[in-house]
Amino acid sequence: METIKTDLLIIGAGSGGLSTAAGAAQMGASVVLLEGHKMGGDCLNYGCVPSKALIASGKAAFEMTHAQDYGVANVVPQVDYAAAKDHVNDVIATIEPVDSQERFESFGVRVIREYGQFISPTEVEAGPYKIIARRVVISTGSSPFVPPIPGLDNVPYLTNESLWELREKPEHLLVIGGGPIGMEMAQAHRRLGSEVTVIEGMKALGKDDPEMAEVVLENLRAEGIEIAEEALAKEIRGEAGAIEVETQDGRIFKGTHLLMAVGRKANVAKLGLDKAGIETTRTGIKVDDSLRTTNKKVYAIGDAAGGLQFTHVAGYHAGIIIRSALFGLPAKASTKHIPWATYTQPELSQVGLTEAQASEQYGDKLEVARFHYHHNDRAIAERKTKGLIKVMVVKGKPVGASIAGYQAGELISTWSLAIANGLKMSAVSNMIAPYPTVSEMNKRVAGAYFSPRLFENDTVKKVVRFVQRWLP
Repeated sequence: METIKTDLLIIGAGSGGLSTAAGAAQMGASVVLLEGHKMGGDCLNYGCVPSKALIASGKAAFEMTHAQDYGVANVVPQVDYAAAKDHVNDVIATIEPVDSQERFESFGVRVIREYGQFISPTEVEAGPYKIIARRVVISTGSSPFVPPIPGLDNVPYLTNESLWELREKPEHLLVIGGGPIGMEMAQAHRRLGSEVTVIEGMKALGKDDPEMAEVVLENLRAEGIEIAEEALAKEIRGEAGAIEVETQDGRIFKGTHLLMAVGRKANVAKLGLDKAGIETTRTGIKVDDSLRTTNKKVYAIGDAAGGLQFTHVAGYHAGIIIRSALFGLPAKASTKHIPWATYTQPELSQVGLTEAQASEQYGDKLEVARFHYHHNDRAIAERKTKGLIKVMVVKGKPVGASIAGYQAGELISTWSLAIANGLKMSAVSNMIAPYPTVSEMNKRVAGAYFSPRLFENDTVKKVVRFVQRWLP
């Protein structure tokens, strides 16, 4: 067995691991990167990238059937599901070189294509290698959580990993789970011609602001997606092409294919964490604000750390690690400025506190500014007028923003910037957005916050009248 000594050992070549490896190696640290499966991790191969590519295929088909409002005749698209999957694979292949072993080796990273596990608090074994590192970063990501529903073991089902292998369009797709993954794939398949039923044990899109979620759900239902809420799966039965899901209240849903999209679990079971003195929680590895585990020489980032499960969070965590592990500087991770988006149409995005959370935390100090899409000229021109933006404001500073509507995932970045830097609403109000753009929405909602102070303020009116009497 070869023994390797290194400054930094990274276990897992997903978003967080790759960002950490690239930054550390280019700053002069010796870096070893372990990856036992595919470079790029879940995001490139099974998650963000393929899902958005399939969503794009669904969007193209949908626009063909809804062109008449723009003066173009509707046509019935000839959907080739296998070709849509070829499009997905092509998108992955186009991005793949950025995450490749060769690229990271060009940075000076030693890439070892083996799974790693701790054999002591300071040593990791990976195939024929024993690695001793000054610091270790666990970035092993997460995988689909499949609940132990009676009968599921006897029925063929899909997850976000196996879905991409399917080449024949499902006639009727049953989706268990009404979160972002479930709803995105439900809409994509509906637009590509499948019948779709979503079965959710609680509320669909339940982690988002209910008012904003309803904007999205109303549109999904209008497109023909059946969404069954408060429908906890009790039993699953059948065979390929004829699957039934029975819920606790006795409802029975029938379909040809089943997609399990109820959540994700951190990939930590095979790391030998007990041998390294690393504790876990229900959701992942236990870390402090600096992302250190209970073994102070080991960090955990991204999904493995058990917090928000987004690719951009893992990338953000990588920056924290670079500061702490390479430079020995204090660095703490925060979630208050972390945005997320669900890429249905209309889109749904959030950063900071929802209205309910802000109300609970700040009480009557909270002000909520609102602006609707149907007042935005670009949205009117694009016929994308469903939705609204609302910003939660305390003492003149935004503490959260919720957006449901066209390009919500793009618009939310402004509010992440504001919250991350402690900016006031006046900073957004002072911004100049080109006309006509959807981005004007951010400026207009800031204006909605100031309007009562300017236009419904007797003192302001008195001052203006006084000044007007004396101005030449």
